[in-house]
Parts: sequence; C-alpha cells; structure tokens
Amino acid sequence: MESNKEEDEKQDPQPIELQYTPVEEQQPSPTEEPKTPPADQNEWKFLLFYLCFYGFMTQLRPGESFITPFLLSPERNFTKQQVTNEITPVLSYSYMAVLVPVFLLTDYLRYKPVLILQSLSHISVWLLLLFGADVIAMQFMEFFYGITMAARVAYSSYIFSLVTPAKYQRAAGYSRSSILMGVFTSSVLGQLLLTFAGVPFQTLNYISLGFMIFGLILTLLLKRPKRSLFFNKDFSKHVNGGHPSELQKMTSETRKGGLCSGWREFVIVRMLREVKETFRHSQLRPWSLWWIFNSAGYYLMLYYVQILWNEIYPTIDNRKVYNGAVDAVSTLLGAITSFSAGYLKIRWSLWSELVIGLVTALQAGLLILMNTTSSIWVCYAAYVLFRSSYQFLVPIAIFQIASSLSKELCALVFGVNTFFATILKTIITIIIADKRGLALSVHLQFYVYFVYFTLLAVVYLGAAVWVIGKYKHDEKKNKRKPLPENNTNETAMIDKATTSDSCA
Repeated sequence: MESNKEEDEKQDPQPIELQYTPVEEQQPSPTEEPKTPPADQNEWKFLLFYLCFYGFMTQLRPGESFITPFLLSPERNFTKQQVTNEITPVLSYSYMAVLVPVFLLTDYLRYKPVLILQSLSHISVWLLLLFGADVIAMQFMEFFYGITMAARVAYSSYIFSLVTPAKYQRAAGYSRSSILMGVFTSSVLGQLLLTFAGVPFQTLNYISLGFMIFGLILTLLLKRPKRSLFFNKDFSKHVNGGHPSELQKMTSETRKGGLCSGWREFVIVRMLREVKETFRHSQLRPWSLWWIFNSAGYYLMLYYVQILWNEIYPTIDNRKVYNGAVDAVSTLLGAITSFSAGYLKIRWSLWSELVIGLVTALQAGLLILMNTTSSIWVCYAAYVLFRSSYQFLVPIAIFQIASSLSKELCALVFGVNTFFATILKTIITIIIADKRGLALSVHLQFYVYFVYFTLLAVVYLGAAVWVIGKYKHDEKKNKRKPLPENNTNETAMIDKATTSDSCA
C-alpha cells in the first residue's frame, strides 16, 4: 500500500477535492464591499485557524510512509505476492464502492458526521495494522483506508460552508497550505525517527495511532454547519436580486411540476444531464479525459510503488529505508510545480493536447526507468519527477474545466471525472493485480503501466497534430486571422486554481 496515497490526492486541487458553494449566498456586487461585524470577523478567523490546525494534525501519520516495508518485515512477514495480489487491490474496490455514497452523505449530513467517520476509519486502519495478523485483517485495513480517502471531500468542502463567498479564496489557500505542511511534516518526522532515532516500524504505527485519536477529539469539537449544497436548504431565498443558480432553477422547475416528493433524485438527474452537455465542449473534453485516464494510471503507480522499491532494494536495516524522505521531497516539489503552472503563457485552445501528450510521454519514460533500473536512488528520482509532472497539469486542468462552469457544476464535473477514473482503476486492478485475475508481479504491472501511458501519449500527440493542422488550415482559409489573445486571463485563472481549491 502506497505511503502517501491519501495525502497525495488531497494535494490535488483535484480530484477529487470537491468544494460546494452554498447557493443561498450570492457574491457581493463588484461595487460593494461586504461589511463584516467585528464579532463575526473574529469568529470566522477562529474557525479558519481551528480548521487549518485540524487539517495539519490529521496529516501527522509518521508510520504511513513505511506501511509496505512494515507488512513485508519479519514483524508481519507477509509475502510480496500477498501484499501485491491480495491486500493492495482491496483499496481500489473499497474506494469505488464508497465514493458516491460518501459524496452524497457528506452534503446531506452536513460534513461533520463524515469527518467523524473518516477519523474512526483512520483509527481502524492503525488498529488493524498494529494488531491484525492475517491477510483478512489487512484487507479490512485497506477497506477502511478506502473510506478515509473517499471522505476527504468532507474536509475540502467543510470550510466553504462556514465562511462568506468573499473569503473563499483566502480560506482555501490557508486550508490547502495546512494540508501540505502536515503531509511534509509527517514524512520528515517519520524519516527522522526511523533513521536517526532507530524507532521500529511498530512504534511509528503506535505514534500514528496516537495522532489519529487526537484527530478524532479535534473532529468532535468542530462546529457543524447549518447549510449544504443539495439538501437541507431553502431555495427560495435570493440575496441582492441575484440570478438563481442551476440547482435553484432545477429545484424550482421540479416543484412547479408537482414532484416535491422526489425532488432530490430529480435534481441529480437534471445535473447529470448538464454534465453530459459540458463534455461536448471542446475546451472541457480533452482535460476531462486527461483527468479520467491519467489519474487512473497515476494512482495505480502510487499504490504499488513501495512494493517496487522493496524489489529493487530489499533492506534488512530499517534505518536505510528512505520512503519518508522521498515522500517529503515529492510533496514539496509537487507543490512547486503546481504553483509554477500559473506562469505558463500559451494558447491552451491550440496547445492543450500537445502539452498533455508531452507530459504523458515523459511519464511513460519515467515508468520504464523506474521498472528497469537497479539503483534505488534512480527509482526514487523518477518517482519524484513522475508525481511532479502530474501535479503540474492539475491546476491547468482545473482552469480549463472550471472557467466555463458554475461552482455547482464544477464540483459535479470533477466528481464524475473522479468516479469514472476510479471505475477504470478498479477494472485494471481486477485484470492485472488481483489474484483472481492475472496476478502479475509488481515488475510486470509496471510494464503494463508503461504501455498504458505510452498509448495515452500516442493518442494525445495524434490529437495535437490534428488540432494544430486544423488550426493551420482554418488560418489559411481565413487569411491567417489570429485567434483572440487570452493568455493573460488564462494565466490568471490557472494561478487562482493553483492557490485555491474553490472548484476542485
């Protein structure tokens, strides 16, 4: 099981971090500055500080970077085949099974109960790691891990239900920074304790369990919001004469049609129809497909890379296991590349497919390098670059998808993309990793991932040739009339997506 798989998904303003925007709150007029009473201002600052502290503390799991070495160590003595083909595949199945129910329950229950569920699942993970002794126990551990990954949406959206729209960007920036700092601190702490203090894996897991119990206490003290996006709302309220959102329009039409008893299901059906229309948009389609296909392969690599490291460099001395340091470096570099994407000035309507194709080709090369090298340091470096290249494209994809959608549809589109990616990831797992499928070894799996990313790169580059050729043809036909210059606006939006989780 990959060390930082949950934290890595949290870093993506992506995926899978869906934020909900309360529809009864309307954005203030551009000519008016919202006036916040001093008492309310102090309250929201305290809530923001507490939530950031909560986000930081819940990431402190120093044993997480060393879960796979722990399972393969004499302390647990599982075989590589058991970890690869019986234990790890359960994570994909669990995540797919609970993703949609947790997504809906998060909003319906107004966030806090799902955050409590996440904390309880985290505690269950570490209890099973510490006291489980057979494959069944480890499979249940992966099942609870899948719940914690699906429940991350609750934290991502919770903060937006507590602050006004004018404070969304600042709140998102602070909460995202607290998560990244927690991931980085956790990885560094685990590595220092292991390498310099000689702390065994078992003790690292006890320390992680202690942090998880403390995180549960912090969760119980969280304030429960009074509003949500889909449910528990009065859609009739409109502030400042603002226009109703898509959700409000759908709900209003449903009530007029006399279908009040089934309005929740009707709204979801209508929103899914809206999503279907968005996929016809030429600007959204390539990036939504990138999100689905690339992220599926990306997270499969994350789930199994620690097993590959153990194959390349099976260590007896725990002090020489540097998984925590690699996770810390990849987290930091991923944040830097994600931020740098905001400064890339190109015409995305023309060059999107080419950029995706080149980055995907680089990822394919890094995968074959990781799988064929005999040096663990080369494998570590390739892994860091692979993660960074993915993080580089995430904010660009967010801009391309979110720039033409409302916040409601933005959240739904990202949710649908993530769900399809999870289905694809599960299908691949069943075929190549599960013992009921081909049950391939980790080296053979990475060859499959290499072929997968190579095919994606070929498709993207072929699409790029077609798009560029079509543009050149149209340019000649229109006497080389240039496309509208929108680089500045695009760059600004990408930079905003990098520093804020307002849509992902």
